[in-house]
Amino acid sequence: ENAQFLLFLCAVVKAVDEYQDLLRIAVASAGNDHRLGANEAPPAVMSMFLGDELSAILDAIEKDVPYEKGEAVVMKLGVDVLPKFSRDNTDRNRTSPFAFTGNKFEFRMVGSQDSIACANIMTNSAVAEALSEFADELEGAADFETALHDLIRKTIRAHKRIVFNGNGYDASWLKEAAKRGLLNYRTTAEAMPHLLDKKNVAMLTKQGVYTKEELVSRCEIMLENYCKTVIIEANTMASMATREIAPAVSQYVADLAEEVYKKQRVDKALACAFEKERIAKLSGLTDRIAAGGEALKDLIATLGGDDYEAKSVRIAGEVLPAMDALRKIADEAETLIAKEYWPMPSYGKLLFGGN
Repeated sequence: ENAQFLLFLCAVVKAVDEYQDLLRIAVASAGNDHRLGANEAPPAVMSMFLGDELSAILDAIEKDVPYEKGEAVVMKLGVDVLPKFSRDNTDRNRTSPFAFTGNKFEFRMVGSQDSIACANIMTNSAVAEALSEFADELEGAADFETALHDLIRKTIRAHKRIVFNGNGYDASWLKEAAKRGLLNYRTTAEAMPHLLDKKNVAMLTKQGVYTKEELVSRCEIMLENYCKTVIIEANTMASMATREIAPAVSQYVADLAEEVYKKQRVDKALACAFEKERIAKLSGLTDRIAAGGEALKDLIATLGGDDYEAKSVRIAGEVLPAMDALRKIADEAETLIAKEYWPMPSYGKLLFGGN
């Protein structure tokens, strides 16, 4: 049973390492691109968490030394009447994209709007390919036990780079992952074209999952969906900026200016420093918001064409940064404007009600 488990474990490790791109493609979408690497979601760079015990077992096999199991640690509850029990030696590690948690593997990169079908297809196909290769090697072995031991050692050595038990959010991990040669596709535009890489097409067609024509079609459809989703979001953002946010800020500035005028009619010596500072700052932000909205519309208009791969690259490289820049300006204005002027409900109101 132990040998079977280790063989299956090695198959999963090999599959995740060799088909990192397919697993990332399985969860690629405009919305999930924003999620990966933030708010308890795993990072876009692929890695596997096995925990200290499993990692130590694989390390012992690789080095061909006896495995020494660590002593169980008794939980300290501070209550004498409760029975004593050992602390669980597993760790969920929520920063890992692909984790072994006690008795199962978890693939954490799937987005809330995604179907699990694509993730299951890619994961199962990759593991099936690894097991198929193992079977081809072991079935013809003269000495099965020796061949099995050598296969496990060889697989661990070849694919141990994918195993990482640390903090996936730490910036140092991204540098380490790059040194290991692990993939880090930040956007759907980066990831999706690799569906048609030679090794991926060969594996998926060999397993009878897709034909080459189906893969080409799927790639184009996914990129088209990505492009249209972001374009809709960008057009909505541009409209909000020019038709709602800029006019609202402008109205607040106008009301402040009228307030200054009224105060100084009463007493010209009044400085009105607060109002004048806000008028100057918000007037500049209003111009930048309006200009950013119009620039975003103009940029969208230049995309054109039905080459969705080329269009997705421009969207990821030009449209998304333009949207981020416009949002930063609007966010700054929101912190300076009186809340009753702001045309959208705040996060506080959405989450907790009231003001």
